[in-house]
Amino acid sequence: MIKEAMFYEKIGDYKVHCSLCAQSCKIAPGKRGFCGVRENRDGDLYSLIYGTVSSEAIDPIEKKPLYHFFPGSYVYSVGSIGCNFRCKHCQNWSISQVCLEDAYTKDIMPDELVERAIYSGSQSIAWTYNEPTIWHEYTSESAKLAKEAGLGTIYVTNGYITPGPLRDIAPYLDAANIDIKAFNEKFYHDVASAKLAPVLEASALAKELGIHVEITTLIIPGVNDSLDELRELSKWVYNNLGPDTPLHFTRFHPQYKMQDLAPTPVKTMEEACKIATEEGIKYVYMGNVPGSDRNNTFCPNCGKMLISRGYFDIEKYEITPEKTCPVCGENIPIVGEYRSLKQSPDESGF
Repeated sequence: MIKEAMFYEKIGDYKVHCSLCAQSCKIAPGKRGFCGVRENRDGDLYSLIYGTVSSEAIDPIEKKPLYHFFPGSYVYSVGSIGCNFRCKHCQNWSISQVCLEDAYTKDIMPDELVERAIYSGSQSIAWTYNEPTIWHEYTSESAKLAKEAGLGTIYVTNGYITPGPLRDIAPYLDAANIDIKAFNEKFYHDVASAKLAPVLEASALAKELGIHVEITTLIIPGVNDSLDELRELSKWVYNNLGPDTPLHFTRFHPQYKMQDLAPTPVKTMEEACKIATEEGIKYVYMGNVPGSDRNNTFCPNCGKMLISRGYFDIEKYEITPEKTCPVCGENIPIVGEYRSLKQSPDESGF
């Protein structure tokens, strides 16, 4: 379904300037923006994916990954088509880089989306899999309805949204896992066809606007694994998002156009976590390394293990109802209540 786009202006000769993301596309009549899903039709810009869903699933919240937001809960996850990045290592390239006309999709309108989330037994909705910010007309309307229904709302995003649209959705967006893909502009230019600075600006603004923010960085061998760079990233998170911001370092496995690279050495992952901890980040996690203690949450004051996690499941939860460490009383920044009795969601009808 198409819908007239938000956040654009007409600039003459039937051209339009899209200001939804930092690609800042100027689009001629009959053409589409960098994302592939916003099209100029006779001088008006339209979203081509309003209600267009390519993927849906019921996930543990920890899979997003969000470790400090309604731990133990389920999230109803949906994705669409297109992206404003061209990441050479994208694991979801079959929906992010595919032409809309070649994709298998179905329509789910905002009211039905909320109904499906409630019916599934999920506590929140996540817009994920491809880049949710390019779906703004749909996600913003859906998020409003979700909040009215008492559901949490989540973006899993590359953070390339501009300040206007971010401020527009912020009152209805509870949490975001923002992917800071590297801490150098060359990586963003060469690997993602984007820029770093707008991602940092959006991450800081999201925090300022009261959105719960967690950061993920996928460490790719020989590409963004410099220890100096990882230290600078950690310093930036500490100074701009705060020491309580969860920072997830994730291990790379060969994907898409980067299948010639090896998986990240576990030693590199451990060094990254050590550096971030040295720089004052209190909650540093290691993803895609099963069995690592860095998948668990420890009290930053006394060191007690507070949350023990399996692959995506919580095995033990010992934070008090007041969200403090039971040993030393340290405040632990967790949003929402722990779902201690996970019920398998009802997937009938999906």
